[in-house]
Amino acid sequence: MSEVSVRSASGVSFGAEAEVVIIGAGAAGLVAALAAREAGAEPVVVERDAVPRGSTALSAGLVPAAGTRWQREAGVDDEPERCAADILRKTRGRADPTVLAVATAGAAEALHWLADRHGLPFGFAEDVVYPGHTVRRMHGLPSRSGAELVDRLRAAAEAADVPILTKAAARTLFLAEDGLGIAGVGLVRPNGAEERIACRALVLACNSYGGNRDLVRRHIPALADALWFGHDGNRGEAVLWGEALGAELRHLSGHQGHGNVAHPHGILITWTTIMLGGIQINAAGERFSDETEGYSEQAARVLAQPGGFAWTVFDDRIAEAARAFADFRAAEAAGAILRADTMEALEDTLRLPAGRLSATLAACRGRDRFGRDWSTTPPLASPYRAVRVTGALFHTQGGLAIDPEARVLRRGGGAFPNLFAAGGAAVGVSGPDAAGYLSGNGLLTAIVLGRMAGRAAAAHARG
Repeated sequence: MSEVSVRSASGVSFGAEAEVVIIGAGAAGLVAALAAREAGAEPVVVERDAVPRGSTALSAGLVPAAGTRWQREAGVDDEPERCAADILRKTRGRADPTVLAVATAGAAEALHWLADRHGLPFGFAEDVVYPGHTVRRMHGLPSRSGAELVDRLRAAAEAADVPILTKAAARTLFLAEDGLGIAGVGLVRPNGAEERIACRALVLACNSYGGNRDLVRRHIPALADALWFGHDGNRGEAVLWGEALGAELRHLSGHQGHGNVAHPHGILITWTTIMLGGIQINAAGERFSDETEGYSEQAARVLAQPGGFAWTVFDDRIAEAARAFADFRAAEAAGAILRADTMEALEDTLRLPAGRLSATLAACRGRDRFGRDWSTTPPLASPYRAVRVTGALFHTQGGLAIDPEARVLRRGGGAFPNLFAAGGAAVGVSGPDAAGYLSGNGLLTAIVLGRMAGRAAAAHARG
């Protein structure tokens, strides 16, 4: 368990003061800092790592947004209500209604703001409709890399003169003497030195609990032993503080898995390899699901196969599209992507029974027995490609319940007046299980809720 606590501020001295303290320098925290600064406040970002990276850096950096100018330029007709409907459909109506409404309504404006105000070169990912989305609505930076996204956000924060205190792990929240709000934060440095910062408003942007095995076993037992592919700093501080404060927590079993992580290389393989016509087979050469339902729920399905792995099989046409992603290029450079000129050679390379892969691919026609529709998908053609993959847990999607201004709610009603949550610290829009996750849900709430929380925290601090 993370060693975090909540204490009374009575009798406590603080060595520094900030109008807004933001815990976490991933996408949510850095966007919150930019928004707070623009609203006239003086924010301070606290980050446990030496360099801000977080879960954002491990992602593809793609954000779903409806009604953007990039969509219009590409001739895509979309609107926030359609995006919300897609999320509701995927979650079977269980998405948090407050977060769903504000996230889908605010996504396009947030991306336009980051592009126009802070110079982030967002563009439109026109290549594929991602699982669960009914239109193309993914937006990202040129590298399709979350590392580029967090680096550019950090540079924008530095350009706005936002202090980022690195190597500073937040451990303690100090309650105001009236018990209603947060008076400050206690930090611990790598050498054990402690610091305290008083604040007028606090934003929790420290993601959720995927790196805390005890919490994973409690809330997502099916993935208790899965490969952890998120940021190790996701220790569940927001959840633990919320429990101690009496905050309302929702959908703690919700999470994003991924069924396409190269094994043993540990490199994410883009789901484009599936959506453009690839398949997944087990060690016997047999498919075991409709892969297009979503990569999140596919994690548990892959782990359930003999040996806990699968082969993702595709071809050169698909590989060419996948090379738009830096991670895929890295997997090729690492030798994770295998190549074969014939079906027989691929079967031999993967040690499959002779003729098994040919029979499996021959059944990929029309609407197959798993319900996957092949009517508009070209069949795989020589030369073929394959990569050995396993299932992984990327991050959790449950967290602190919030109001429409990202203010944290109390159990039993009401809200903390100066405590806000964004990104993975807040409940997301994916509902209570892996099947509700749509591509980009994590960054959607990180960026939109980060902007909301930063503005609202600044308004409270200045007001």
